[in-house]
Amino acid sequence: MKTPVTPDILCIGSVLWDVIGRSENAMRQGSDMPGRITRLPGGVALNIGMALARFGLSPALLSAVGRDAEGDELIAACTVRGLATDYIYRSDDLPTDRYMAVEGANGLIAAIADAHSLEAAGDKILRPLSDGTLPAPFTGAVALDGNLTLDLLAQIARDPLLAQADLRVAPASPGKAQRLNPFLQAGRGTLYVNLEEAGILCQTGFDSSVQAAAGLLARGALRVVVTDGGNPATVGSAESSVTQSPPPVHVARVTGAGDTFMAAHIASELRGATPDAALTDALEAAALYVSGETKI
Repeated sequence: MKTPVTPDILCIGSVLWDVIGRSENAMRQGSDMPGRITRLPGGVALNIGMALARFGLSPALLSAVGRDAEGDELIAACTVRGLATDYIYRSDDLPTDRYMAVEGANGLIAAIADAHSLEAAGDKILRPLSDGTLPAPFTGAVALDGNLTLDLLAQIARDPLLAQADLRVAPASPGKAQRLNPFLQAGRGTLYVNLEEAGILCQTGFDSSVQAAAGLLARGALRVVVTDGGNPATVGSAESSVTQSPPPVHVARVTGAGDTFMAAHIASELRGATPDAALTDALEAAALYVSGETKI
């Protein structure tokens, strides 16, 4: 058995199949439109990992994938895309998770994330950190997504095995934004949220990413990155704040754009870019992805 290579970054969270229906027309609830339906490897952790691999890093996945035909196919797809899958928990009795979304020319219409197997696996996905498979305490970068349970996220926020890691955390969706509260309470990590998610975490509404970043920092966040679609994005900490507007683009797809933004920002900072340059890199990468020019 080969020894796995120590990764540049761990991606902890959902690894599943994305089933996406897209129409070139604007849609609303009840719309029935022609379009295309695709199935691609997805999940927040996997999307971030794929983007990191495109940016030249060697990411490894910590997640749960069923020991079923869909799971075997997904593992193979991850390997082809340059992701280390040696550390993934393979379950005999849990099916491979799935995500389904419908998108129109006016953006995301509706989505359902079925990540029940990941939630059921719980802290089994962290075993490589405690059994000696991975160096511990882990001192590298970690991209973490909010598809994990609140209990597991709270455990990670204070886990001594990750106390020295560069944690980068995303909520996965507005509906799961409150799961990031343990990182506010612990004052740990860099939180990647959109304007709506920032409002949910702060239990108020914000008019701009600048306001949202300030609100999150006031509630205990160590560092935040707040996006707002085509409006300015802000990176903020107690020491500094940077705000930039994204390039205007024609929207060809939406699902995965936030993950691409996050991955590009992480990769740029790991290469030593300044906060201003890293935000520029991230916004440009997300714009290319949304426009459909970036291959998946």
